[in-house]
Amino acid sequence: MSLTIEKQIELLLAGHPLEIDTQETNHAVQNEIIGIKGTVNNYVPICQKTVTYIVAAVIVNNQGEVLMIQEAKASCNGKWYLPAGRVEPNETLSDAIKREVLEETGLILQPETLILIECASGSWFRFVFNGKITGGKLKTLDEANEESLQASWVYNINDLPLRSHDIVSLIERAKTYTMNKDISQHPYLMPVNKSLNKLLLRLTITSKKRATNKLHVLVSDTTPFYLPVCEINPNRSLLSTLHSFMEELFGSEVAPHKPHGIITVDFSGGQGGDGLCLTLLVSFKLPVEDVAAVGKFVWYELPENLAASITYRLPRNMTVPLHVIR
Repeated sequence: MSLTIEKQIELLLAGHPLEIDTQETNHAVQNEIIGIKGTVNNYVPICQKTVTYIVAAVIVNNQGEVLMIQEAKASCNGKWYLPAGRVEPNETLSDAIKREVLEETGLILQPETLILIECASGSWFRFVFNGKITGGKLKTLDEANEESLQASWVYNINDLPLRSHDIVSLIERAKTYTMNKDISQHPYLMPVNKSLNKLLLRLTITSKKRATNKLHVLVSDTTPFYLPVCEINPNRSLLSTLHSFMEELFGSEVAPHKPHGIITVDFSGGQGGDGLCLTLLVSFKLPVEDVAAVGKFVWYELPENLAASITYRLPRNMTVPLHVIR
């Protein structure tokens, strides 16, 4: 039974997956990114071969200390970093981050939410988690192995030689999310396990109608309605995929729009493939009347309660940030 577009959006805002039906899949296949025809359709995401998934944990205790590990790898021996590593084939993101934290710190993590997703090219993704330590024993130098030398709770990471400073912004993000109670933050969002054999980007695009001030969302012009979906170009920046897809939907002179962040993450983890689907919330400042769709999509008026739910997620920090590394 097909879900109404209202029910689909309710599920997405709650972090739940949607079925990608034949219409959507066909549309995604047809949406080859401009200039690379044939490339996307021939690409198959294979974990640790054609796509790289990384998990990292930023755990901050009540004293504002961050859980850090001392690297054992020859290339960065003795340097400090967050618990992190590659997702293994047939592993879910949740299982991967629990395994990495246990192996590298000796502690048991209960992951609670994603706080950031990073993407470099369209085939390298890092999923940054926050959560609670529920058990285990902090790893000491006496327990050093190939996973790490030791782990420690660190108040000032500037006191340590870091493997890379790329984690500084991740730690700042985690502290803002967990410790700054004066700022509204997105609700907990965990990846959902779902069989996928492609890298997909789903867009929830909104605009208000000038004549009525009602919020609208872009949906297919055929029923059952579905939201626009395209394949992620593995060879280009994710922003390039987004830009090309928006041009396909609204024409080459697409009006300025704002990508807010991620509201769902569907991850295959070897269940029928090594695919991924990110749902990105996007909004236009211009009214519906000034951003006509040119593809097989139309603007659809949302009921007030659902419009309010989406509007609540539009401000800064109310979606999981997506950082594209150039």
